[in-house]
Amino acid sequence: MDVAALLIGARFAVYATILAAFGIALFGDDRRGDAATDVTAPSGALLATLALTGAVASVAQILAMAASMAGVGISGLDRATLMDLIAASAIGYAWLLRIGALIAVALAALALRRFPKTMRATSFVGATIAVATLAWTGHGAMDDGAIGWFHLMADIVHLLAAGAWLGAIVSLLLLLRPGASGLGQVAHAHQALDRFAVTGTLLVALIIATGVANMWLLVGWSHLMSLGTADYGRLLLLKLALFSAMLGLAAANRFRLTPALGRAVVIGDSVAASAALRRSLVTELTCVVSILALVAWLGTLSPPTSM
Repeated sequence: MDVAALLIGARFAVYATILAAFGIALFGDDRRGDAATDVTAPSGALLATLALTGAVASVAQILAMAASMAGVGISGLDRATLMDLIAASAIGYAWLLRIGALIAVALAALALRRFPKTMRATSFVGATIAVATLAWTGHGAMDDGAIGWFHLMADIVHLLAAGAWLGAIVSLLLLLRPGASGLGQVAHAHQALDRFAVTGTLLVALIIATGVANMWLLVGWSHLMSLGTADYGRLLLLKLALFSAMLGLAAANRFRLTPALGRAVVIGDSVAASAALRRSLVTELTCVVSILALVAWLGTLSPPTSM
């Protein structure tokens, strides 16, 4: 298999599974407290599956990175080269920390029913650490000194905000899935959407602020007008277009579809309103998945400021 394709595929799988695990750990609940305080109660099996899949994808990613750096195929990768990357670089240290954090998340998720509060906190902390380590496999790790740390912190905040948004979408879809248990669960979904309004606004603000910081660090204001002349710029513009579409969908959810769902719950007939909101969330999720695929690809290309 082509190393470049494997690296992009592994990066996508890593981002998708780990960000989703973080978001679900953040917004999940154990169904024993106030149902309106959280978005949903995802099963421990789902969280464990995401964490373990993220760990497997991380193994594929480190193999592809080592092979790419050595200029060989996966079959030609030697143990010494791989161990140098893992044991003697910041990327390797972050990778080891991520694997440990993901294993902790999986174990905590499997014990969620027995010790809901403790294991939920453990899974959230582990997923947060796993997300933070992703910054060391992107362009945020290419700068030195104070700018380097600023870039890493901006990337970490960007990833955490994106993961929270992704987790909220998945959690809401779990609540609004076809065949979900009646008006009570739909009413819970409506409450969750209402409560998420302020949080969603904060997440958007964080994503935009850190995105602007990344634009400055990776593209530079002098390259903005020539973005469409190279693959990196074209992919970035497509990513921005998809994000703009997400903002439009989120606004429609908040100001049109959520109030419509609330009115439908009051009259006792929420089928059509639930279906409309579910379609919007599925479209939003499709945009997120597409953006993550672009991010995986962008991470393998040289940004304008490095040229």
